[in-house]
Amino acid sequence: MTAPAGARVPVTVVIAAHDEGDQIAACVESVSWAGEVLVVENDSTDDTIDRARSAGASVFSNPFRSIGAQRNAAITRAKHPWVLVLDADERATPALGAEVERRVRENSAEAYRVPRRNWFLGREIRHSGWDRDRPVRLFRSSLRYDERPVHEHVLTSTEPRVLDEALLHTPYKDLSEYFEKLGRYSRDWAEQNHARGRTASAFTLVTRPPMRFVSTLIWRGGWRDGGPGVVISLLAAVSVAAKYAHLWTLGHANRNGREDSWPK
Repeated sequence: MTAPAGARVPVTVVIAAHDEGDQIAACVESVSWAGEVLVVENDSTDDTIDRARSAGASVFSNPFRSIGAQRNAAITRAKHPWVLVLDADERATPALGAEVERRVRENSAEAYRVPRRNWFLGREIRHSGWDRDRPVRLFRSSLRYDERPVHEHVLTSTEPRVLDEALLHTPYKDLSEYFEKLGRYSRDWAEQNHARGRTASAFTLVTRPPMRFVSTLIWRGGWRDGGPGVVISLLAAVSVAAKYAHLWTLGHANRNGREDSWPK
């Protein structure tokens, strides 16, 4: 790939995408300061590939197993000794690019957490637990993700440091997208935990969702985010309920010797 105009930072940006035609170009353009941008896509039915290439990225397709596996497939192709991982719903800034350049040239750590500033329902969420959002996103290209279905993470040998500059993140365009993602996430989470022998009881189903609501709204400061914070607290409880309901269903089916608990 030819580096985007004005590129100066010796880093490969990795973006995994599926049907992200409405977002991918802006994401790629936000890292025009990077030496290389790789987009790994799977089975996109929209114009994700064309838009990513037009924005300056190299694009390849890879069968989907997990988000960690997708990112690893791109990392193995990286031309630079450092990679910065983005999602299509994230945007980098010139200030982040300047810090990334400084950090990779220092070459004094193996990985960095990157803070994320999150927007939801038209407002930046500064509390509700979202203020603790610091995933590992900048690291040496010799490292890899684990490939679990959910909660994938970079396998590091030392504690990652934390960058000062942040990514800009809009995780959900609206509530419909939230519930669409929730369905996939809660199912994958339950299957992953069921495979590890974890179970859920009726007591868990009754107690954990309201506990999460109170925790998010009160202890994590959701009330300070106004109406969106209340909605986030409710959705956090719904997410917990969905995860443990799926997990309970898998355990119930297993005890009854059936593949699932629904009548055929």
